Amino acid sequence: MKKSAFTLIELLIVIALLGALAVGLLAAVDPFEQLKKGRDTSTRNTAAEFFNAAIRYYAQRSRFPWDVVNELTTGNATTLANLSGSISEAIAAGELKADFYNLAGGSSNLARINVYYPGSEQAIVCFQPESKAFRNDKNTIYNSTGSQQATNVCPNATSTSCYICFK
Repeated sequence: MKKSAFTLIELLIVIALLGALAVGLLAAVDPFEQLKKGRDTSTRNTAAEFFNAAIRYYAQRSRFPWDVVNELTTGNATTLANLSGSISEAIAAGELKADFYNLAGGSSNLARINVYYPGSEQAIVCFQPESKAFRNDKNTIYNSTGSQQATNVCPNATSTSCYICFK
Protein backbone atom coordinates (compact mmCIF):
# COMPACT_ATOMS: atom_id res chain seq x y z
CA MET A 1 0.00 0.00 0.00
CA LYS A 2 1.48 3.26 -1.20
CA LYS A 3 0.68 6.64 0.44
CA SER A 4 0.43 9.63 -1.83
CA ALA A 5 1.83 12.90 -0.48
CA PHE A 6 3.65 16.00 -1.62
CA THR A 7 7.39 16.03 -1.37
CA LEU A 8 9.26 18.85 0.32
CA ILE A 9 10.55 20.05 -3.07
CA GLU A 10 7.01 20.27 -4.49
CA LEU A 11 5.81 22.27 -1.48
CA LEU A 12 8.75 24.68 -1.76
CA ILE A 13 8.06 25.22 -5.47
CA VAL A 14 4.40 26.03 -4.77
CA ILE A 15 5.34 28.44 -1.97
CA ALA A 16 7.90 30.17 -4.22
CA LEU A 17 5.32 30.55 -7.01
CA LEU A 18 2.76 32.02 -4.61
CA GLY A 19 5.40 34.43 -3.30
CA ALA A 20 6.28 35.55 -6.83
CA LEU A 21 2.60 36.12 -7.62
CA ALA A 22 2.17 38.15 -4.41
CA VAL A 23 5.17 40.35 -5.27
CA GLY A 24 3.82 40.87 -8.79
CA LEU A 25 0.40 41.84 -7.46
CA LEU A 26 1.91 44.24 -4.95
CA ALA A 27 3.96 45.89 -7.70
CA ALA A 28 0.88 46.24 -9.91
CA VAL A 29 -1.22 47.82 -7.16
CA ASP A 30 1.52 50.25 -5.97
CA PRO A 31 0.32 50.95 -2.43
CA PHE A 32 2.13 54.30 -2.19
CA GLU A 33 0.38 55.56 -5.31
CA GLN A 34 -2.93 54.42 -3.83
CA LEU A 35 -2.20 56.37 -0.63
CA LYS A 36 -1.37 59.49 -2.66
CA LYS A 37 -4.54 59.05 -4.69
CA GLY A 38 -6.61 58.80 -1.51
CA ARG A 39 -4.96 61.93 -0.08
CA ASP A 40 -5.61 63.79 -3.35
CA THR A 41 -9.27 62.73 -3.31
CA SER A 42 -9.64 64.01 0.24
CA THR A 43 -7.88 67.29 -0.61
CA ARG A 44 -10.01 67.79 -3.72
CA ASN A 45 -13.19 67.29 -1.71
CA THR A 46 -12.03 69.70 1.01
CA ALA A 47 -11.04 72.34 -1.57
CA ALA A 48 -14.37 72.01 -3.37
CA GLU A 49 -16.30 72.19 -0.10
CA PHE A 50 -14.53 75.38 0.98
CA PHE A 51 -14.90 76.94 -2.47
CA ASN A 52 -18.64 76.21 -2.54
CA ALA A 53 -19.04 77.51 1.02
CA ALA A 54 -17.25 80.76 0.08
CA ILE A 55 -19.48 81.20 -2.99
CA ARG A 56 -22.66 80.53 -0.98
CA TYR A 57 -21.44 82.97 1.69
CA TYR A 58 -20.85 85.61 -0.99
CA ALA A 59 -24.27 85.00 -2.56
CA GLN A 60 -25.96 85.66 0.80
CA ARG A 61 -23.84 88.57 2.06
CA SER A 62 -22.14 90.17 -1.00
CA ARG A 63 -18.71 89.60 0.53
CA PHE A 64 -16.43 86.66 1.26
CA PRO A 65 -15.74 85.37 4.78
CA TRP A 66 -12.15 86.67 4.65
CA ASP A 67 -13.49 90.19 4.01
CA VAL A 68 -15.23 90.04 7.40
CA VAL A 69 -12.21 88.86 9.37
CA ASN A 70 -9.57 90.71 7.27
CA GLU A 71 -7.46 87.62 6.50
CA LEU A 72 -7.07 87.91 2.74
CA THR A 73 -6.98 91.01 0.56
CA THR A 74 -7.53 91.48 -3.17
CA GLY A 75 -4.69 90.13 -5.28
CA ASN A 76 -3.24 87.96 -2.53
CA ALA A 77 -3.05 84.23 -1.93
CA THR A 78 -2.56 82.05 1.13
CA THR A 79 -3.15 78.50 2.23
CA LEU A 80 -6.43 77.39 3.72
CA ALA A 81 -4.55 76.65 6.96
CA ASN A 82 -3.98 80.41 7.33
CA LEU A 83 -7.69 81.21 6.98
CA SER A 84 -8.90 79.89 10.33
CA GLY A 85 -10.97 83.02 10.93
CA SER A 86 -12.64 82.67 7.53
CA ILE A 87 -13.37 79.02 8.24
CA SER A 88 -14.89 79.98 11.60
CA GLU A 89 -16.95 82.72 9.93
CA ALA A 90 -18.27 80.27 7.29
CA ILE A 91 -19.08 77.75 10.04
CA ALA A 92 -20.91 80.41 12.07
CA ALA A 93 -22.89 81.36 8.95
CA GLY A 94 -23.87 77.73 8.41
CA GLU A 95 -21.96 77.37 5.14
CA LEU A 96 -19.49 74.80 6.50
CA LYS A 97 -19.98 71.92 8.91
CA ALA A 98 -19.06 72.64 12.51
CA ASP A 99 -16.30 70.02 12.42
CA PHE A 100 -14.91 71.05 9.01
CA TYR A 101 -11.41 71.50 10.41
CA ASN A 102 -11.28 67.96 11.81
CA LEU A 103 -12.99 66.40 8.80
CA ALA A 104 -10.47 68.14 6.53
CA GLY A 105 -7.62 66.47 8.40
CA GLY A 106 -6.30 69.46 10.33
CA SER A 107 -3.79 72.13 9.42
CA SER A 108 -1.38 69.83 7.56
CA ASN A 109 -4.05 68.97 4.97
CA LEU A 110 -5.41 72.52 4.85
CA ALA A 111 -1.86 73.76 4.14
CA ARG A 112 -1.99 71.85 0.83
CA ILE A 113 -4.87 74.04 -0.41
CA ASN A 114 -4.23 77.52 -1.82
CA VAL A 115 -6.85 80.25 -1.76
CA TYR A 116 -6.40 83.17 -4.13
CA TYR A 117 -8.59 86.26 -4.09
CA PRO A 118 -8.27 88.16 -7.40
CA GLY A 119 -11.15 90.42 -6.37
CA SER A 120 -14.19 91.34 -8.44
CA GLU A 121 -16.49 88.70 -6.98
CA GLN A 122 -14.06 85.84 -7.54
CA ALA A 123 -12.40 83.24 -5.38
CA ILE A 124 -9.99 80.57 -6.59
CA VAL A 125 -9.16 77.48 -4.56
CA CYS A 126 -6.36 75.21 -5.83
CA PHE A 127 -4.31 72.22 -4.75
CA GLN A 128 -1.28 70.47 -6.16
CA PRO A 129 -1.93 66.75 -6.69
CA GLU A 130 0.61 64.17 -5.53
CA SER A 131 -0.61 61.08 -7.36
CA LYS A 132 0.11 60.29 -10.99
CA ALA A 133 -3.59 59.73 -11.64
CA PHE A 134 -4.52 63.24 -10.49
CA ARG A 135 -1.51 64.85 -12.19
CA ASN A 136 -2.67 63.18 -15.43
CA ASP A 137 -6.20 64.54 -14.95
CA LYS A 138 -7.32 66.92 -17.71
CA ASN A 139 -8.14 69.55 -15.06
CA THR A 140 -4.56 69.73 -13.76
CA ILE A 141 -3.66 72.69 -15.96
CA TYR A 142 -3.42 75.68 -13.58
CA ASN A 143 -0.77 77.40 -11.51
CA SER A 144 -1.25 78.10 -7.78
CA THR A 145 -3.34 81.24 -8.45
CA GLY A 146 -5.67 79.60 -10.98
CA SER A 147 -4.15 80.91 -14.21
CA GLN A 148 -4.16 78.31 -16.95
CA GLN A 149 -0.69 77.07 -17.87
CA ALA A 150 0.56 76.75 -21.43
CA THR A 151 -0.50 73.43 -22.96
CA ASN A 152 3.01 71.95 -22.84
CA VAL A 153 3.67 72.74 -19.15
CA CYS A 154 1.58 69.96 -17.61
CA PRO A 155 2.17 66.88 -19.79
CA ASN A 156 1.68 63.35 -18.51
CA ALA A 157 2.18 63.83 -14.76
CA THR A 158 5.76 65.02 -15.14
CA SER A 159 5.36 68.59 -13.90
CA THR A 160 5.10 69.36 -10.20
CA SER A 161 3.99 72.96 -10.81
CA CYS A 162 0.49 72.10 -12.03
CA TYR A 163 -2.63 72.46 -9.90
CA ILE A 164 -6.31 71.55 -9.92
CA CYS A 165 -8.41 74.65 -9.26
CA PHE A 166 -11.99 75.55 -8.47
CA LYS A 167 -13.06 78.95 -9.72
